[in-house]
Order: sequence, then structure tokens, then C-alpha cells
Amino acid sequence: MAPDKGVQVMRAMIARRKRWDVIFAVVGLLSMLCGVVALVALIGSMAMEGVPRLSWDFFSSFPSRHADKAGILSAWVGTTLVMLVTALTAVPLGIAAGVYLEEYAAKNWITDLIEINVTNLAGVPSIIYGLLALGLFVYQLDLGQSIVAAGLTLAILILPVVIVATREAIRSIPGTIREGAFALGATKWQTVSQHVVPYSMAGILTGVIIGLSRAIGETAPIITIGALTYIAFLPDSPIKSEFPYVSFEWLSSAFTVMPIQMFNWVSRPQEAFHVNAAAAGLVLIVMTLLMNALAIFIRYHFRKRIKW
Repeated sequence: MAPDKGVQVMRAMIARRKRWDVIFAVVGLLSMLCGVVALVALIGSMAMEGVPRLSWDFFSSFPSRHADKAGILSAWVGTTLVMLVTALTAVPLGIAAGVYLEEYAAKNWITDLIEINVTNLAGVPSIIYGLLALGLFVYQLDLGQSIVAAGLTLAILILPVVIVATREAIRSIPGTIREGAFALGATKWQTVSQHVVPYSMAGILTGVIIGLSRAIGETAPIITIGALTYIAFLPDSPIKSEFPYVSFEWLSSAFTVMPIQMFNWVSRPQEAFHVNAAAAGLVLIVMTLLMNALAIFIRYHFRKRIKW
């Protein structure tokens, strides 16, 4: 009799836990749907308002006081160049710092202190980075209100995200891979560069995607260092027709970016400028998706190469 009672109690516990599993799954699904529905609604509203405004003239024209003649040429070019500087600065430095802290740095209180500070920096408001960049890059290093100052500002903004993602990805690599490489006579650098980093690259690129997606939509730190709200010229071209065919003069050029251009249009009372802002928002979303798609493709390439 006792065993039957014990079996009934066990079945009741299993049934109760299954009900909680179902409840949690339903709550999680509803939470996800809330976010997805809100996102779809916002993008749909933006698309209905902004798609009619999209045209070649909108992409190839400078901002104007007349809404029907205004475009985003200087804004999308500036965003592209600023994000290029950000990526070329933050990604190598972030990955290198993460690899050093996880594979080379001694495990002591100094390393723990650095790890705590890096993690905390990931949650610092972006305006603080703007104030830091204003004092360091604009005034101390005399970079001025330029593309390179904006790129470096966004780079230090996303650097903690890249470092944390790199460390977490490296930690997920089993220690047996390192032991096997050492057993075959590989050095520390060979083990890290040929095994640990390639195997963890998928997780590292996930952090890079998150960081760059945050950077492309930031406004506060860019305004703080002096980005222009109206600009009717383009930076110098990075590619020249004469030797050495590459120019870095564009790094010191004045600039504007898509979020600032959108803010400028939204703050105006005319409805036509709000339509322009909606169209610019769609372009910014597409730019973000293209940037993420490139990173996802690179991540897939690494996963496929490791698999084979």
C-alpha cells in the first residue's frame, strides 16, 4: 500500500512541475510576442509613413530647409565612415583585451578588479562616454569635432561589450582542446591563435554584432563632441586617383550621422519633415541589418570551417 502511495505522490509532483513548465513556456512566449509585436508595429508604422519618400534624390541630396528637397547624403556617408572607424578600433582592441585577460593575465585580485570594472563599464550611460571623449579626444588630443573623434568615442562605448563577449566565448572552449594542443608541442600563442580563438569566434562575433548595433544608433555622445545637425558637404574621399591612392584626410572632416539627422527633422513642426525622419529611420534599420548580416555571415563561415 505504501509504495502505491509513494508512486501517487511522485506522479503528483511530476504533474505539478510539468504544469509550471507549461506556465513558464506560455509566459515566455507571451513576453516574446509582446516585444515582437511592438517592434513590428513600430517598423510597420514607420514603413507606411516613410516608404513613399524613399527615392534616389532622397539618398543623393543634402539636407535642406525645404522638406521635399531634403536628403540624407551627408548623414548616411557620415554614419558609414564613423562606424568604419569604430569597428576598426573596437573589434581588434576588444578581442585582444579579452584574449589577454582570459588566457595570459595572472588570476589575482588585480585581474578580478579589472573584470569587475569592465563589466560595470558596459552599463555606464552613453552621455558619460561623450563627456570623456570631449575632454580627451577633442581638447587634450586636439582631434576636434571630427569623424575620428566620433569613431573613437563609439569605440570606447562598445569596447566593454566586446571584451565581455570575447571572454565568455573563450571560457566556453573546453580545456581539453588546450591540453591536446600542448601535448602535441604547440606553444601558448599557437594554441590560442590556431585553436581557442577560431573555435570561439562565433561567440565573439555575436558580441561584436551587439556592440555595433548599439553604436550605430547612439546620439548623445556624438552630440556631446560636436556633431553637426546640418551639413551640406561630404568628407574627402578615402580613395584617390593619384599615388598612394589612399587618403586619411576624411578622418579630420566635420560630420553628421543618421540619428542626429532624424532628431533634427523630428524636432521640426512641419509634418513633411516627420515623413523624412521616418524614411531615414528605415534606412538606418536597413544599414544595421546589413552590418549584422555581414557579421552573421562571417560567424557562419567560421562555424562551417570548424565543423569540417
